Amino acid sequence: MRPAVRGYFTSTRHEQLREDVRGFAELEIRPRIAAMESARTVQYELSRQIAHQGWIGATIPAAYGGMGAGHLAKTIIIEELSRVSAAMGAMAQASQLGVAKILHFGDEAQKKTWLPAIAAGGCLPTIAVTEPESGGHVLGMAASAVRDGDSYVLTGRKVFVGNSHVGDLHGVVARTGPGSGGLTAFLVEADRPGCTVTAEQPTLGLHGFSFGELVFDHCRVPAGNRLGAEGDGLAVAYSSSVLYGRANLTAVSLGIHQALVEETSRFAAERERFGKPLHHLSNVKIKLGQMQSRLMTARLAAYHSAHLLDQGHPCDAELMNAKVVNVESALDTARNAMEIHAAAGLFTDRPIERYLRDAHHIYAPAGTTDIQHLRLAEFALGTARSNWSTQLAPHTTIH
Repeated sequence: MRPAVRGYFTSTRHEQLREDVRGFAELEIRPRIAAMESARTVQYELSRQIAHQGWIGATIPAAYGGMGAGHLAKTIIIEELSRVSAAMGAMAQASQLGVAKILHFGDEAQKKTWLPAIAAGGCLPTIAVTEPESGGHVLGMAASAVRDGDSYVLTGRKVFVGNSHVGDLHGVVARTGPGSGGLTAFLVEADRPGCTVTAEQPTLGLHGFSFGELVFDHCRVPAGNRLGAEGDGLAVAYSSSVLYGRANLTAVSLGIHQALVEETSRFAAERERFGKPLHHLSNVKIKLGQMQSRLMTARLAAYHSAHLLDQGHPCDAELMNAKVVNVESALDTARNAMEIHAAAGLFTDRPIERYLRDAHHIYAPAGTTDIQHLRLAEFALGTARSNWSTQLAPHTTIH
């Protein structure tokens, strides 16, 4: 299946990795989906089981116990998990997002302390930037970190924190001074006094994944837990979002998209109308063709941007575009799938309504489509201010 895209970007090792992840997802995750949908609560055990496969360490160098496999491998891992369960794909992507800050801004002691544990599945990291009042406006954050001797005292709230309830190590960006140079990042252990997670709230989709609120009430953090220098917080937040966030969410959308096409094609072959399979109706076949076309284009954009990132080429624009193409096309395909299923798609005995709900969760994180278009316009106009992909992209291509 999909030989052109796979053959151009992926190697034999990539495809073996795909088969390994897909096999795990079918065997270990799919049988639990009904219970996950019914419970609508975070999956502690399953999250840990996935982490113990070593996949969170996809971009962690082998020297720190990771796979050293690169961003395309990471994309494939998230895609294959999300094909079965977008909630568990989201869990993996959120943890891998938490890896970025340590890889790019951690000192050697921090890397040696945390990266091997993350790679082995013993530690799930998060990144906590968004706040209730400022939303995606990073410079509008109010959470503060005040230096007090050899520690910092953190006070404030962070919301929509991926893996909030299963995370062991939170990457928190807080204000240490005024303006864009007044943000600083810290590693905060989840069990540190003064750090609490609020009760889980019901959500539209991604049942089994938690993205809740962290509260810091005079939480004392050692100065040794600071990531980089004071004032590096904005770079930590932006680089993590650009290099990992957009690519990771692209992969979740791609997995949902693949599942939509597979399930709808199966339905159109099994369901009969007028004595023939449903796909003999020209309007159904046209919609299936549109879905397949979108999926092929979406995968091409996703793999191309991840490939460029692995090679260390400038690709901020490609990463933005890949998220736009994948999120929007998955939502369009979800609508087509619902149209083909008609009333049958509205019931929970079929997964189409779950795919539709889950797809909506990928729109806002790491920038909505409007935000991506604004940034892409800056590339068109020649006014783009930074290219994180050339500054920080690791050269960890898998062969």
